[in-house]
Amino acid sequence: MSKYNRQKALDILLKYTKSDSLLRHAYAVEQAMRKYAQKFGKDEDKWGITGLLHDFDYEKYPTAKEHPFVGNKILKEHGYEDEILDAIMGHADYTGIPRKTLMAKTLFACDELAGFIFAVTYVRPSKSIVDVKVKSVTKKLKDKGFAAKVSREDINKGIEELGIDRTEHIQFVIDALKEKASELGLAGDVKIG
Repeated sequence: MSKYNRQKALDILLKYTKSDSLLRHAYAVEQAMRKYAQKFGKDEDKWGITGLLHDFDYEKYPTAKEHPFVGNKILKEHGYEDEILDAIMGHADYTGIPRKTLMAKTLFACDELAGFIFAVTYVRPSKSIVDVKVKSVTKKLKDKGFAAKVSREDINKGIEELGIDRTEHIQFVIDALKEKASELGLAGDVKIG
């Protein structure tokens, strides 16, 4: 049994986050992190919880002066370890906290991309991630007007820091999200499984 308790993390997330879109984002990044933990032979629960909690304070503390600083203090009070806290701090480039661990680099590489994949999915006629291809994501990334709030710079920097092929990373995150498509609201008109 893992020492990382998902229910405890979920309770924290749900206490601070009410927005459906922010909750779906948290679950999506958790899923991508879990799949990468599997790939890298790391602790899935630890990585998943890090993804789940990375933005938990954003709804209540959305400014760069507050997020993720306030959240990190709250997580520290709950006993979360430095590696998790540092990864969460590092996912916001403006904190100046370096991403030293593979977990921190993976969180940064998955965060903005997961949100972008949601946006690409929602403009598909079926609104299903089953129909999302790497080519579609790559094409939309070049369109600065599409999902304009998503930082292409952070996506590119994350891929570079993780040291993974761009196409492979995008496909990996798409595949990870497909596994939880219904739960994430990405199944559209298509029945998954």
